[in-house]
Amino acid sequence: MSDDVYRKLARVLDSLPNGFPPTEDGREIRLLKRIFEPEQAELFCDLKLTFETPEQIAERTGRPLEGLGEMLTGMWERGQIFGVKFGPVKMFKMVPWAFGIYEFQLPHMDRELAEMCEEYMKVYGREFFKRTPQFMQVIPIEREIPAKHEALTYEKVSAIVERGQSFLVNDCICKKEQDLLENRCDKPMEVCLAIAPVPDVFGEAKTGRAISREEAYGVLNMAEEAGLVHLTWNVQNGHFFICNCCGCCCGVLRSINDLNIPASRVVNAYYFAEIDPDVCESCGTCAYERCQVNAVQEGENAYEVIRERCIGCGLCVTTCPAEAIHLVRKPDQELVFPPTDEMAWYEARARERGIDISRYK
Repeated sequence: MSDDVYRKLARVLDSLPNGFPPTEDGREIRLLKRIFEPEQAELFCDLKLTFETPEQIAERTGRPLEGLGEMLTGMWERGQIFGVKFGPVKMFKMVPWAFGIYEFQLPHMDRELAEMCEEYMKVYGREFFKRTPQFMQVIPIEREIPAKHEALTYEKVSAIVERGQSFLVNDCICKKEQDLLENRCDKPMEVCLAIAPVPDVFGEAKTGRAISREEAYGVLNMAEEAGLVHLTWNVQNGHFFICNCCGCCCGVLRSINDLNIPASRVVNAYYFAEIDPDVCESCGTCAYERCQVNAVQEGENAYEVIRERCIGCGLCVTTCPAEAIHLVRKPDQELVFPPTDEMAWYEARARERGIDISRYK
């Protein structure tokens, strides 16, 4: 079978804002061949980053309408594209490798695919986190936000949840991959939340389970107790997921821990932790049980926060027996406000990479 269509697909994915860097050994092509059939790869290349109906796609591309809706639905179910259903109307769009195709492989992930994704991540991660705006922003544990500061809505997990009308909880794709590779930690797996702004979206979901708003808060509380970091897309509006991440499985946080990429390049954060050395009892809970990015170290008389590694999640604050730790708002000159929404993020990332995405809009 010719690899031409997969090389075309790889080029299209690399021309999206998130990128899909080529490798010397072609591991990205083998990965695409594992996920896509040739005709699916061809159709993906004809889609946009904005939703279209099958009729609109057929009219724009000259493809026959007959069978197109069924093929698009099959690709949606296979996690190759994204779709939504409003009554009898279905709409579809292409998605990047991450966040997108990779995460949507959750129900299809096996040992072979896990190994392929892990190998490609070594290349993808180094390239992906070179660019801004950052993909993810940290949402700190809300009760630990300093009372004197009124957090903006996109910094508050409750604001994101309250804007949602439908909720789904899923297994974490990163933990599932590491489980298949026999590297998974003991933290809970069913911790990834999907959020939609309209009711009854997830009733027919093929993975995960639909939950109530109250149950979504329960997932977040459980994640905080387990020492997981709340992460969401680095935008001001239109959040549709909250990941709850550990530093040993999560591909984002592992980029800090394993690839040694500076934390400020990997995630956007608005706070940092500070330890009062006069109060610290040097128990080590913050360093060894709570921090997911190795941002706390033992000092001469007390534990200390490594400022440039801290992502301001607040996990260390909640379990300090001496109440010696608190979150501090970053100075204004250090704050980076997220793009307004999904498309603004895509456009900002495209400018950073020097690519034109007008044909995908």
